Amino acid sequence: MTSSANSQAVSYAQAATGKTAAESGDRISAVRLSLAFLPLATPVSDAKVLTGRQKPLTEVAIIFAEIQTRDGLEGIGFSYSKRAGGQGIYAHAKEIADNLLGEDPSDIDKIYSKLLWAGASVGRSGLAVQAISPFDIALWDLKAKRAGLPLAKLLGAHRDSVQCYNTSGGFLHTPLEQVLENVAISRQSGIGGIKIKVGQPDTAEDLRRLSAVRKALGDDFPLMVDANQQWDRETAIRMGRRMEAFNLVWIEEPLDAWDVEGHAALAAALDTPVATGEMLTSFREHEQLILANANDFVQPDAPRVGGITPFLKIMDLAARHHKKLAPHYAMEIHLHLAAAYPLEPWLEHFEWLNPLFNEQLLLQDGRMWLSDRPGLGFTLSDQARSWTVLDAQFGQPA
Repeated sequence: MTSSANSQAVSYAQAATGKTAAESGDRISAVRLSLAFLPLATPVSDAKVLTGRQKPLTEVAIIFAEIQTRDGLEGIGFSYSKRAGGQGIYAHAKEIADNLLGEDPSDIDKIYSKLLWAGASVGRSGLAVQAISPFDIALWDLKAKRAGLPLAKLLGAHRDSVQCYNTSGGFLHTPLEQVLENVAISRQSGIGGIKIKVGQPDTAEDLRRLSAVRKALGDDFPLMVDANQQWDRETAIRMGRRMEAFNLVWIEEPLDAWDVEGHAALAAALDTPVATGEMLTSFREHEQLILANANDFVQPDAPRVGGITPFLKIMDLAARHHKKLAPHYAMEIHLHLAAAYPLEPWLEHFEWLNPLFNEQLLLQDGRMWLSDRPGLGFTLSDQARSWTVLDAQFGQPA
C-alpha cells in the first residue's frame, strides 16, 4: 500500500471513530395533545346555512400538539374543525401520537409517512390526515426554532409581508348596514382587500349586497366573493357573468368543491378568476384541480390537507402551473407559507383565533407582516388552556 493510500485509510478510520447522525441527532421525548373549543361571540352563517345544509357556526374545535425534544426544544402546531369533527380528529391523533416518540424531529417527511401508515386503514385524506396536521405543523415550528429563524425564512421567503384581505365582516347573517360598517373598520385597520359571502337562495339579494359594498369601496379596491359551494353549474355561470361588472379579484367556491369538470368549464368561461380548494384534504385532490386548470387561485388549508409537508407539495405544483395562491383560514400558519410562494399571494384575515395565542400579527398598509420570532412565532395563551376539554400526554416532558 502506498503512503498516500495509507494516509487515506487513516483518515477514514479517524472519521469512523466519530458519531454518526443517527447517534447524535435530537429525539422527540414528549408529546402533549389537547382539544379546545373556541366560542364565537355571534353565531355565523354563510350560504350553507341559508340553503339549509348546515346549522350556524357557534364554536371552533382546535386540536393542539406540543412536541418536546431531549435537547429542550418545543414545537407547537394545531388543526381545527368547524361544526362536527373535532372530537374525531382528536381521537385519531391520540391513537397515533406515540409513533412520534424517539424519532429525530428533523426527519419530518419520514415522520409524516410513519403517521400516515399508522392510520392507513382509515385512508389518506379527510380526518385521517387532519389528525396528522398538528404534529406536522409542530415539527416545522420546531425545525425553524432550531435554526433560529421564522418559518418563512427557513423555507426561503420571497417577501416579508403578504397582501391581506378580511372575510369575517361579510358573512350572510350580518345585515348589510353592519357589513358596510365592518368594511370601513377593516380599511381603517389597514386591510388590503374585502371578501363578502354570497350564494343565498335569492340571487338578487346577493347582487344588492355586492353592489353596495363595491360602491362603498370604490371601483379599484380589491373585492372578492365566496359562494361556499352553493351554486349549481347553471347558476354559477349566470352569476359569474353578472358579477364580471364588479371587477372582482375572484369568485370563490362557486360549485361543489369536488366538481373538477364544472370548475374547469367555469374558469374557462369567465374573465373573473375562480378560486377554490379550501375543503380539500389531500395533495391528490388539489392535484386534480390544478392539472385540470379548474382554478386560477389555489386555496389549500394546511390543517386540512395534513400539515405543512403536503402543503409545500401543493405549493410546488401550483407554482409550476403558474397558479395564484390564497390559503384558507389559519393566517398564523399560512403567513409563512404564502411569504415563501414565488407569485404574489393573498392571505385571509380571520381574527377568530387571536385569543389562542400570546402574540399577534402586524397588519399595516394592506399587508400582514412577518415577525422576527423563530418558528411560527406563537405561544399558547392561558385562555387557550382554559378552553381545553381533553388532553393526553405521551413520553416524558423535560
